[in-house]
Amino acid sequence: MSRDSLLSTALLASAAMAGAVALSACSKPAADTPTAATAPASTAGSTHAFNDAINAADFAEHVKVLASDEFEGRAPGSTGEEKTVQYLEAQFKRMGLKPGNGDSYFQTVPMVETTADESTVLKLDVKGQPRELKFGTDMVVGTRTGQSNVKVDGSDLVFVGYGVNAPEQNWNDYAGLDVKGKTVVMFVNDPGFHAQDPKLFEGKRMTYYGRWTYKFEEAARQGAAAALIIHDTEGASYGWDVVKNSWSGAQFDLPAKDDPEPRLPVQGWITGEAARSLLAATGHNLDDLYKAANKPGFKPIALPARLSVDLKSQTREKSSRNVVAVLPGAKRPDEAIVYMAHWDHLGNHGHDADEHGGASAGEPHADTIYNGAIDNATGVAGILEIAEAFSKQTPPPDRSLVFLAVTLEESGLLGSKYYVSHPSVPLNKTVAVINLDAMPVIGQARDMTVVGFGSSELEDLLKTVAEGQQRVLHAEATPEDGFYFRSDHFNFAKAGVPALYAKGGDELTEGGVEAGRRAQSDYRDNRYHKPGDQFDPSWKMEGVVQDLDALYGVGRTLAGSEQWPNWYEGNAFRSAHDKLMQAAK
Repeated sequence: MSRDSLLSTALLASAAMAGAVALSACSKPAADTPTAATAPASTAGSTHAFNDAINAADFAEHVKVLASDEFEGRAPGSTGEEKTVQYLEAQFKRMGLKPGNGDSYFQTVPMVETTADESTVLKLDVKGQPRELKFGTDMVVGTRTGQSNVKVDGSDLVFVGYGVNAPEQNWNDYAGLDVKGKTVVMFVNDPGFHAQDPKLFEGKRMTYYGRWTYKFEEAARQGAAAALIIHDTEGASYGWDVVKNSWSGAQFDLPAKDDPEPRLPVQGWITGEAARSLLAATGHNLDDLYKAANKPGFKPIALPARLSVDLKSQTREKSSRNVVAVLPGAKRPDEAIVYMAHWDHLGNHGHDADEHGGASAGEPHADTIYNGAIDNATGVAGILEIAEAFSKQTPPPDRSLVFLAVTLEESGLLGSKYYVSHPSVPLNKTVAVINLDAMPVIGQARDMTVVGFGSSELEDLLKTVAEGQQRVLHAEATPEDGFYFRSDHFNFAKAGVPALYAKGGDELTEGGVEAGRRAQSDYRDNRYHKPGDQFDPSWKMEGVVQDLDALYGVGRTLAGSEQWPNWYEGNAFRSAHDKLMQAAK
């Protein structure tokens, strides 16, 4: 990773950009898309001139800056955050957009920063025999309580299958069980995935019950003292290194007063290998338990083991910021379409370089910055490009456009959760939300992937735009990964607001499906949540420009009409939307 400086502090306070990107691909504007006249940045020192239309050079420049080493991985509460939010404010001001939170572009999100002591050891008593699980190697744990010292002493272990309580599925892994004060151990994902049974839940496609966030929430509701999820790469859709990298270092949460749901004293993951060994010591076989937990009527299993842990953490009350800008509508400014992306990433792990990639700690060029270029400087660059296009659109949109860059996505979608509870535009006046997260930069595709395909009428609008690009829509190739529940639109969806999460598809014009999936797998395996997620000037960005044009087209249609799209009939979020609309009358 280059250590060259990309920005000076002075440029951060302005709309200036450092370094021109020599890329020629650009979008072809639709009939009412802005023309391609350039608009130089407003302050001296910039060598980049921004184009009114969505184009690859501007997109690349945004990503290059946001993912630079100077932004230090954009961790919430860090100097990297300050640089990020000031940069975003400067860009929105340059475009002429208005503050989206009263007279400010910033919405303060209160948070608690908790950093677990990585010397923590889980101590187990298995049939009278002591065992230990070490942090990072065998397990990772943390606390959501905000307390600097949490102790669990001699807590009985109970295996609860998938830790799911789903009345509509006639499924309850906690049936007849009192887990107060106990430690629950469970599988990731949900029963249909490992059984490969389409009759269980949604089969291969992950439901919200399969997400780790749900499992900890339910364990807390049940009164458990601790919860451990057994990791497996296929079920989680990522390897142990991703879990370790994501759960070590500073962790963030909303204060209890802003999020009063029950919280676990201790929660975390154990490796599949550690789980197999532990269960064998209790007289159980991990493979057999997978089979048992996949069957309706599964009964929880008390394990002859007890867990103790003395979890010490550094805790601080801090705050982070969402960045909100608005382009007021010309005719119906009280109605809005929201474009959103999360700006945060994992920061700088310089304190433990040997654990988190790059060279060993102490070596002169150890790479410890998690730059988050794809995840999610690309999404932020995308909403900036779309904002630029709308700000120059003629005629101007009838409805308002809100551009929302949220924090704390990597900590459990907390920034968007806070915004949904404190929206700039009432949710019953929010027509739709369009989310950009980890945009592909692997070339043009003949298709677009709609994550959560078959959810809302927004897909009908996207289909029309995509057909104009001679592209088709389809579901994500790996619905078992649960991406629909892993990005910020999900908080809007739970509140009833129709949400669209779409990006370039798998079938590349050069190399077809095989090339597309190979490139995406390469990113997932080698760069996702790793220091290697860096800006690369060799990216093929003509495809992401096409994607941004399509997503802009959906918003342009909605902003110039009186349509109120709904979720499709039978979707779980439709009733919440109907209640929102009823409240608007």
